[in-house]
Amino acid sequence: MDTDGCLLTCTVIAEWLNIQGTILRKTSHRTASLRLIRNNQREMFVEVRAEKANALTKLPLRNISVFNKFMTEGKASIKFKEQNCTLFLSNAPASQLVNFLKTIYVKLTGQEEKVIKNPLQERLVSNVQQGSTKEISPATSTEVNKAKERAMAVSRATATTPSPSLAKKRKHVHEDGTKVPAAKKLYENPVSGELTEEQACVLNMVLSGKNVFFTGSAGTGKSFLLRKIISALPPAVTMATASTGVAACHIGGITLHQFAGIGLGTGTKERCIQLASRPSAVSIWRKTKHLVIDEISMVDSDFFDKIEEVARHVRRTDRPFGGIQLILCGDFFQLPPVSKTDDTAKFCFQSEAWQKCVHFNFELQTVHRQKDEAFIKVLNSIRIGRVTDDIVNILKETAKQKIEGNGVLATRLCSHVKEADEINEFQLNELKGESKIFTALDSDNSMTSILDQQLTVPGKLILKLGAQVMLLKNINLNSGLVNGARGVVIDFKNDIPVIQLRNGSRYDAKMEKWTIKTSSGAFVYRKQIPLKLAWAFSIHKSQGLTLDCVEMCLARVFNAGQSYVALSRAQSLQSLRVLEFNSQQVWANTTVLEFYKKFRRNLQEMEMIPLGKKSKLQRNKK
Repeated sequence: MDTDGCLLTCTVIAEWLNIQGTILRKTSHRTASLRLIRNNQREMFVEVRAEKANALTKLPLRNISVFNKFMTEGKASIKFKEQNCTLFLSNAPASQLVNFLKTIYVKLTGQEEKVIKNPLQERLVSNVQQGSTKEISPATSTEVNKAKERAMAVSRATATTPSPSLAKKRKHVHEDGTKVPAAKKLYENPVSGELTEEQACVLNMVLSGKNVFFTGSAGTGKSFLLRKIISALPPAVTMATASTGVAACHIGGITLHQFAGIGLGTGTKERCIQLASRPSAVSIWRKTKHLVIDEISMVDSDFFDKIEEVARHVRRTDRPFGGIQLILCGDFFQLPPVSKTDDTAKFCFQSEAWQKCVHFNFELQTVHRQKDEAFIKVLNSIRIGRVTDDIVNILKETAKQKIEGNGVLATRLCSHVKEADEINEFQLNELKGESKIFTALDSDNSMTSILDQQLTVPGKLILKLGAQVMLLKNINLNSGLVNGARGVVIDFKNDIPVIQLRNGSRYDAKMEKWTIKTSSGAFVYRKQIPLKLAWAFSIHKSQGLTLDCVEMCLARVFNAGQSYVALSRAQSLQSLRVLEFNSQQVWANTTVLEFYKKFRRNLQEMEMIPLGKKSKLQRNKK
C-alpha cells in the first residue's frame, strides 16, 4: 500500500474536450497507476501509466480543480484547465485516494514559496539532463501546516478544490471582529486515527493478499481496523459484510446473507447453489475479489460451508472460496452463532471451509475502550469464564455506586430485546406531558424494513420531557457528543429536543443521516433525530457501543459470553453498576477455549525473520 500519498492505483478515464465542450479524445484504463513527479525545472506533473497498455500520459499540476465529494467511495476527478482534460478516477482504495489528493493540495499550496529566485541556481538547475523526472517527496509536517492555513481561505461549502495559485486570499476575521470559523477539512480520511503496531501487521498481511482472521477482546479496535482495511482496498471488488445488520452498518457494508444471495441458507447445498445462480447474485459473486466478514463468531459452520461451496460453483473454480480473499473479524468469546434450523449450531471455525480457507490468525491485545488496568484485567478473566473471589467482590461493590448525574439515569442492559422494549415503553408512559413524535425520512420507502434491521436509529421516535435517551452518532468528540453517550430531554426548542448529557454538555438535536449499501451497490439513507430511548437496552443491540452510565442484572443470561459482552460495554468501573452478581452467571464455551488455546500456540510459533530491509512473516503451522 502507498503510504506517502504520491502513488495511486485505480480505474482512470481521461477526456480531452474542445472549446465547445465536445469530446476530442477519450482513453479508458481499468487499472492504471498515477504518480506525482517533478521535472528538472521542479514543475509538478501527474503521470498516468496503464497497467495492460503501453500508454503514458503526463499532465502538469497547475491551474487544476479537484472534485472530491465522493472520494470516500473511491471516486474523484481532476480537471486540468489549460489542457481542457479531465481525469475521472474510480475504484480507488479510499485511504490511498485521500492521501493522494491531500498530497497534491499540500504540494501545490507550498509551490509558490519554492520558486527559484537565484539566477545562478536557476542556470545550474537548467543544466540537469533534459527530460529527467523524479518522484515527489512525501508531504512534510511543515507543508501540511501551511496547507491547513491556506485551507482557511477555501469556502466551507465547496466540493471543488481550486489550484492554490488561483485561490483568493480571504480575511480570517469578520468585519465585526469575530473570527471566521475554520474551513471544513478538504481531505478527511474515511478512518481517522493511527494504527498500532499490531493493527498495522494485520493490515499489511491483508494487503499482501493473504486470507486473514483477526480477533481480540472487546474494545481492542477490531471495527476500527476493519474500516481501515476496507478503505485500503479497491471498493468495486471489495464486499464488506457482517453477520448482523447493525454490525454491517458500522463498517458501511451489507449483511452476509444479503451478499450470498441464498436467503437464510436453510436449504440444501444444491438449493443454495440454485439460488446463488440467479443473474443478480452471480454478478456480485464474480466481481468480488476481497470479502470482509465482521462478527464472524455469529456465523454458524453450516452456513459458512454452504457459501464456500457456492463461491466455487458460481465462480467456476475449485480454489478455496472460489479464489476470493477472506478478511474475517470477530471474538468467539462473545455472542455465539444462532442456527436457523436447530439449537446446536457449531462455530464457524469448526467448519470444513475454515480449515481450507483461513491461513493466518491474529489477536489484538491492546484495549482502547477502557483505560483502567484493573477493570481490563477483570474483563479479560471474565472473557475466558474465570471468576476469582476478588472479581466477585469488585463487581459486587459496584452495586452501591451512584453513577447517575445531571438527571441522567443508568441504562439497564437486558438479556432479551423484548424486556428492554417493555421497560422503555413503561417508563415513557409514566412521564407526564405531551408526546413529541419524530418520523424518519427514508430515501426509499420499500427499504424501510431493511433500514430498521440494520440501523439502531428508530423509524419512529416518541419523546417527552424527562425521557432518558442515548446518542446514536458521533457528533462532536471534543464535547462528548459520541455514539453511546447518555442524556435526558430537558426542553423542546421549536419542536427540536434539547438534551442534557451526563457530562454536563447540552445538545440541540437535529436530523442526522445514516446511509447503508445494498447488495447491488446502491445507497439508501435514513434521516432521523440521532436518539433512542435508553432506560433499557438489550445486550445484543449494545455490541460495539461504549456506555458511560450502565446498570445490569445478569440473572437471565442464557448464552456463554453474554455477561462478558454486557460488562465490557462499560467505559469504566466507575460508570458501572452490577446488581446481585453471581459467579455462575459467567462462563465460556469449552470449544471456544480449546480453539483459542491452539490459536495462541500457533501465534507463538510465528516468527519474524529479517531479510535485509524487509521482513517475512512465516505462515503459522496448523
